[in-house]
Amino acid sequence: MREYLLTLCVTAAVTYLLTGPVRKFAIAAGAMPPVRARDVHREPTPRLGGIAMFGGLCAGLLVASQLTNIGDLFSMSDEPRALLSGAGLIWLIGVLDDKWGVDALVKLGGQMIAAGVMVLQGLTILWLPVPGVGNVALTPLQGTLLTVALVVITINAVNFVDGLDGLASGMVCIASLAFFMYAYRIWYGYGIEAAAPATLFAAVLMGMCLGFLPHNMHPARIFMGDSGSMLIGLVLAAGAVSITGQVDPDLMVEHTGSVKSAVHTMVPLYMPLLLPLSIIAIPVADLVMAIVRRTWNGRSPFAADRGHLHHRLLEIGHSHSRAVLIMYFWAALIAFGAVAFSVRSSSLAIVLAIVLLSAVGLVVLLLPRYTPRVPQWAQKVLPPRYRRQEDAASGAAAVDPTPPGPGEEPEPAGENGEQKEREPALAGLEGATAIGERRQFSRPKKINTRE
Repeated sequence: MREYLLTLCVTAAVTYLLTGPVRKFAIAAGAMPPVRARDVHREPTPRLGGIAMFGGLCAGLLVASQLTNIGDLFSMSDEPRALLSGAGLIWLIGVLDDKWGVDALVKLGGQMIAAGVMVLQGLTILWLPVPGVGNVALTPLQGTLLTVALVVITINAVNFVDGLDGLASGMVCIASLAFFMYAYRIWYGYGIEAAAPATLFAAVLMGMCLGFLPHNMHPARIFMGDSGSMLIGLVLAAGAVSITGQVDPDLMVEHTGSVKSAVHTMVPLYMPLLLPLSIIAIPVADLVMAIVRRTWNGRSPFAADRGHLHHRLLEIGHSHSRAVLIMYFWAALIAFGAVAFSVRSSSLAIVLAIVLLSAVGLVVLLLPRYTPRVPQWAQKVLPPRYRRQEDAASGAAAVDPTPPGPGEEPEPAGENGEQKEREPALAGLEGATAIGERRQFSRPKKINTRE
């Protein structure tokens, strides 16, 4: 555990220290696109934050290769080298997109090539745990196609959810923490060495997100851009591929000793498949809804819009920070709920806790639409947003009354019937009618000198 913590801290420190110089470089390089209609931020903000995150990834893997226990992984497995190769390729495509812009189909092709590079170096799904059937061995072609599909889906899911300050980095950090807990338990709890690469990938990914998050919180000083969102999506997918396709679930069944119960026997079998999917459940759900919404409206699936989950949270009345925290909450609930269920699948307390937290999350989610009703005597002591609509409207009318129309007398303001001066520029003009006053005030260049 100490070596993983050291790797995490080094990755986070390098990412944090590099982000400041990278921000200055992005400003000097002109990587500050103007604010678009679908953007939430109001001022142009530099991108290319993925450069600092890639530097943290390289530093973390370099330090891990020199450690006593984790260092053996680099000589026994090619998965760290495969991750670095795919990450370098996808990072380069992201940098080009942040600076000059790359077509969506070109980016999709680059993502598939990066996934294929990792497959060629051994980071692929060898078998698939199917509930009720067991392990199903995959052919090389099937394993390659499934690996490429999982990597591409995860990259685009993380890229789509990157719409608010600190949202993508925070959600991926939560997912990687849950993934680290699960992989570490398989590695040291069951003694399965095949889970070591996934544990290392999760620790490095946490460091990348934690180091970048202080610079990316609202109001963000720099954005990670596609160079960062696609990078962390690929690292997250690499860990999922490693623990799903490399770890033999039958070994977990032998260590659990739960052959007497069918449910207990099947949980270790299908959890390596469900946990990676549950970790990216919210980004994948947002991705699927975006594709359906855009194709239904006759648009390209890659055409950006303001219909994502975080945009809808802003539309119903949540603030920027609260929308991000709500997304954090649901990501943590799903990810850690899956991890807890993998440890104690028969515990009723876990199910009740998840249901209770889900109810709390729904209440917080609908909070802007909930207006409590209070008695009439308590209206004056409450803030204006909690008062009844008719009282608030009357109070607003008393403070800022609307100007009278043509030929109408101004309404008295106050108890003594004193008229409030609505237009000080007109109050000093004596001997003119109200219509003449308004005509002279609205059209000062066409004053009739005969009058």
